[in-house]
Amino acid sequence: MEFTDLTRTRRSVHQYADTDIDDDTLSAVFEDVRHTPSSFNLQPWEFLVLRGDDLARLQSVAYGQEHVTDAAAAVVVLGTLDPSDHAERVTADLLEKGYLPSEDAAEARLDTVASLADADDETRRVWTVQSCSLAAMALMYAAWDRGVASCPMGGFDADALHDEFGVPDDYEPVLLVTLGYPADDAPDVERDRKFRRETDEFVHFDDFDPAARGSPAADG
Repeated sequence: MEFTDLTRTRRSVHQYADTDIDDDTLSAVFEDVRHTPSSFNLQPWEFLVLRGDDLARLQSVAYGQEHVTDAAAAVVVLGTLDPSDHAERVTADLLEKGYLPSEDAAEARLDTVASLADADDETRRVWTVQSCSLAAMALMYAAWDRGVASCPMGGFDADALHDEFGVPDDYEPVLLVTLGYPADDAPDVERDRKFRRETDEFVHFDDFDPAARGSPAADG
């Protein structure tokens, strides 16, 4: 699918057909996802793919949302809170391929990552959420390129998810993404798209002018 078509026809779908997604298709989706950019190329993401009876377990921590169990699969997007997890092999690869000019540069890079690893909880949480959100969007586009619809979900109990699936405390649950082939009654891509702000309302060249917000402060 052409990229413009991909971005403009993807919809958040709650209605899924009773059709499984085969392992080859899921593998191909994640093969695309692995090329997602990330901060320092540290690739902090982990994906827990749930199917079958496990979807009911996920629904129990997602406030009972019906489309969780209607989907063929759901993906829990997790992010490590330890930036150093893959730092050494990522840095060694950069050095070997000439992206870093010297051993000293590699050591300096590792020192920077170590400083981030020692940062406060909120700083590390923001760091992993930023990169994992990029990967989650790549996941949805890669799925739709293969005809698999998706829906991103922020509505879930993170603590309950940790407990239900034995996720270690040093991993941040960033997002849930349901996956499935769209049902016949799913939103038709030919229907008028839901409201989207015009680009000249949210793109600011040279200076930031929030007047488009329409707030009294902006008007004053």
